[in-house]
Parts: sequence; structure tokens; C-alpha cells
Amino acid sequence: MAGSRRSFSREYREEAAKLVIETGRPIAQVAKELGVGEVSLGKWVKDYRAAQGGDESPLDVSERARLRELEREARDLRLENEFLKKSCRVLCQGSSVSDRFEFIDAQHAAADKDVDVSTSLPVTRMCRILDVSRSGFYEWRTRPMSGTAARRGELSRLVVGFFEASDGTYGYRRIHADLVAQGVECGPELVRQVMRELGLRPCQPRPWRFVLTAGDGQVHDVPDLVRRDFTAAEPGRKAVGDITYIPTDEGWLYLATVIDCHTKAVTGWAMDDNYKTPLIETAIHRAVRNGHLTDNAIFHSDRGSNYTSATFAATLASLHIRQSVGRTGICYDNAPAESFFATLKNELVHRTRYPTREHARRDIARYIELRYNSRRRHSALGYRTPREVHHAYHARKSAIPTVV
Repeated sequence: MAGSRRSFSREYREEAAKLVIETGRPIAQVAKELGVGEVSLGKWVKDYRAAQGGDESPLDVSERARLRELEREARDLRLENEFLKKSCRVLCQGSSVSDRFEFIDAQHAAADKDVDVSTSLPVTRMCRILDVSRSGFYEWRTRPMSGTAARRGELSRLVVGFFEASDGTYGYRRIHADLVAQGVECGPELVRQVMRELGLRPCQPRPWRFVLTAGDGQVHDVPDLVRRDFTAAEPGRKAVGDITYIPTDEGWLYLATVIDCHTKAVTGWAMDDNYKTPLIETAIHRAVRNGHLTDNAIFHSDRGSNYTSATFAATLASLHIRQSVGRTGICYDNAPAESFFATLKNELVHRTRYPTREHARRDIARYIELRYNSRRRHSALGYRTPREVHHAYHARKSAIPTVV
């Protein structure tokens, strides 16, 4: 009795045909391995080629070998081109052989972590491209670390630590100040070079600003007692203030501030869903209640309708504070307040999305009290913190002998 006729699925026929085409092996050999007839397999191969690319004649074994060789050469050229782009720093004039060895070692270490070894060059080829000896490279790797390299490694570790502690906001000058405060001897240019090598880039401000300052159309006889002199001999004698907005998913949150001109600390602040006069009154009351504004102190602001209102003027008079305002629309007349808002938005607000006003309020309050006032270094203070300046003032004051 004749055996039943075997049937093969379309997928099976295509895979069998591809086995012949892609490996370049004879049909008879593949047919024997699969246990199918040579005639049937030949027909499958012909049908597959017709479906894929017409009647183009297949490549023979030597042509396929040449194709693979050309593909390998193209891949090697691509890898060498990418390697040369990366190595431009160590090929420039003034770079040492050790710089090239360090670069090769870094590329080799990165290749060890990559599962696909075809995407990296071997050490021998990297040495040839950079015109250094392979034996010299391996001899360099076995040397003990020099004292200079060890110190640079420790400096890199400290720089990364201070950069992360600042939440990615510090540039090389503030990180240099942190290092000096820890007793680390180094120059600011060295810190900048290390940060550049490590790829540490602080957040940058956005070139967009929306102005809230709007007058009420009336003439107000309020003098400018500051005249852009934002210094003060002691805390509590001179302060500036302004209002800004914080975007949240619920709508705007408005922040009013009082900033001391001696310590640069935010001594009073208030937040609400509007920027009416009670908002700035709350901020000034908080500064007074915390003991950060003395009698006859100066409070300076812009000419916004809230700051020039009769209600706010009466509030300042009741607190024995002299009022001062700058010109309308001139940001330099209230530079410290503008500077604080730029810093707040660059370091916090523009990097955060707030679902509610309450989320924003808590985050900004934490930034002001726990970071800006206490830990953030200010260029205007010689890269000291407001807390350090406040303590230094009282230390000097207590050191002065009392005259009886």
C-alpha cells in the first residue's frame, strides 16, 4: 500500500528555500537533511525567488564570500570613522601619548560592557589609528597609578558629589567654592576642566519671561531711595521685593518675596492663587515677624499697582518701613528680586511639573528655606551662603567690645 502524500505549509517551504539561498549550499544536500525531494525543494527555491525578486540569478559561493568580505570592510571603515570622530581631542597638538592611552583604555572598557563586539574596534587597530604601540599601551596599563592621577581621580569624585548635591545646578565656580570650603587645594580652571571631561553641565536658564508689573495709570509720589545700590552694611536695613508666577496643572501660583540686601536671603515670602495686595502684605509681615526688618528700614520694589497702592503704603508705614520704588519696566532697578526669580525657575520650576498648587507651594518653600537661604552659594557674596554671611555679621558684632 502506497504511503500517504506529505504536505508542507507555506512557512515550511519558504524556510527551506531560504536555507538553500542564504547558505549557498547545494539543493541536493539540503533536501537530504530535510528529508524532502530534490525536485520539490528546487521548485520551492524557484517560487521563493520569484516572489522575492523576480528571476534574478542567485549568487554563487564565491560571490557570496566576496559580498560578506565587502560588508565586513564597510563595517570596519564605519567603526574607524566613528573612532576618529571621538578621538579628535587626543589627536590635537599638545596631547600626550598617555592621553591617547587613556582614550584607548576608555574605549576598550566601554567595549567590554557591550554584548555586540562587532560594534567596537580591537585594541590593535585603535593603537594603529592613534599611532601608538600596542605593547606600550599594555605596559602603560600595568603601571601603578601616579600620585597626580590618584589626586585627579579623588578630585573627580568630589566634583561629582558636589554637583549631584546641588541637583545639577552648580557650575565650576560654585563647585570650586565647595571644594575650598572642604580644604581641597585646586584652581577653578582645573575644576572646569574636570567637569568638562566628566560631561557635567549645570542647568541653563530659558530665554523667556512674562512680566507681571503693571501700573494703575496714576502718578505716585514714591521716591527711589536705593538708586540701584543693593548693598547694606547690616541685615534688616534694606530689602527688595517682587511677585512672580509658578505654572501648575491647576493654574498659576503667585509668589511674593522680601529679600535682604546684606545676606541675599529670602526673609519673607507668601504664595496664593492671585497677586492682590494681601499677598505682598503677608510677605512683608512675615519678614518683620521673623526679625529681619528693623525700624526705618527701606523696602524697595517696582511700580506695580499693588506695591504703589495706598493700602500697601499704609502697611509699610504701620511697620515703620520706608517705601522705595524703581522705574516702571526697568528690571535693573530691582535686580536682586529678578535674579532670585531667575534662579528659582532655572534650578527648580522649569525642571518640575506641578499637578497642584499645593505641590508647588511645598516644593518652593523647601527650596527657599532648606537650599537657597542655607546652602546655595551666591556669587554676590563671594560664593558664600546667606546663612554664612548672617553668622559672620553677628560674629563680628559680638567681637566688638561694648563701650560703658
